Amino acid sequence: MDSRVNRRSNRPRRPLLKILLLVITTLLVGVGAYGLRLYSQAKYAVDSTYHGIGTEDGDQSQVAATIKAKKPFAILLLGVDTGALGRSETGRSDTMIVAVVNPKKKTTTMVSIPRDTAAKMIGTKSFNMQKINAAYEIGGSKMAVNTSSSLVNVPIKYYLTVNMGALEKIVDAVGGVDVNVAFSWSDPKVGNYKFTKGKMHLNGAEALAYARMRHQDPKGDYGRQERQQQVIKAIVKKALSTDTLKNFDKLLKTVSSNMRTNLSFNDMMALATNYRSAAKKITSTTLQGHDAWVYPGPSSYQIPSTTELQRVSDLLRTALGLQTETLTNQNVRENNANTNFNFDNAAAQTYVLYNPDL
Repeated sequence: MDSRVNRRSNRPRRPLLKILLLVITTLLVGVGAYGLRLYSQAKYAVDSTYHGIGTEDGDQSQVAATIKAKKPFAILLLGVDTGALGRSETGRSDTMIVAVVNPKKKTTTMVSIPRDTAAKMIGTKSFNMQKINAAYEIGGSKMAVNTSSSLVNVPIKYYLTVNMGALEKIVDAVGGVDVNVAFSWSDPKVGNYKFTKGKMHLNGAEALAYARMRHQDPKGDYGRQERQQQVIKAIVKKALSTDTLKNFDKLLKTVSSNMRTNLSFNDMMALATNYRSAAKKITSTTLQGHDAWVYPGPSSYQIPSTTELQRVSDLLRTALGLQTETLTNQNVRENNANTNFNFDNAAAQTYVLYNPDL
């Protein structure tokens, strides 16, 4: 085409072009201001959730060395259902999940630890072995982290504690979640909801009921853990989508009052930038235990075999890029002492907690 024709055809469009440029510039400034407001709100909200658990916690203004170096790390996800976080009556943790995030492999590996699993409390003045969910009640998130770390022989640097009562608000804030219901059920103990086998979109109230149900599940507490993992995965997927921005204020308000973590705002910003791909492939499993009546007591516990503990330890350590190690913790010593306990027998059996100096 002749260049003179181009020049003539462009002349009448210049005023329109100026207007268009003005509109674009105004939009960019507006988006930039909106982005700055979101950033400020997010920083304020996340800063209020920060709670260190020891001298290993770094400066909040700095990105943690592990995250800065884009290395894999383990984090303990705690779900508590005891009202507002920070109150004097802590209560026991209802959900415990060890997650390993590996940006190089672009994977996240989650292992649920049943709340009734026998474990040695790490951090008490004297020997104390009981259900692992007691660790949070006795020593908060720090003891829960150290106890879980000892159980599976995996270094856990971070934790994230969420009030399960806020799950409903979080799901609503991200616009609901999609799950795949394994079987049709309803349970009046968690609300007047009906769940049909197959794919379902759940609002906050439905997701909370879905995550809480245990009595109608043939797998019992293990089935509930699988559903909790489903909901967590779905929340992560929605939180990474741009659709969440429209409910950003609501999500921030919910998070700030219902979450505690030793990840700083700068850590989270670095995670969002450098670890995003790890959320695309999430695998999950559960530490399997055996029904047992534990003495002194008696009390109903879940006792994982040494073989099962080793499986989970190997899985998590491999995900972290660490060499596997043979477990020698208190659970292994207790298993070795209970020579009459048959881990191949599904029936509940007697299990005795012995002296720690075995």
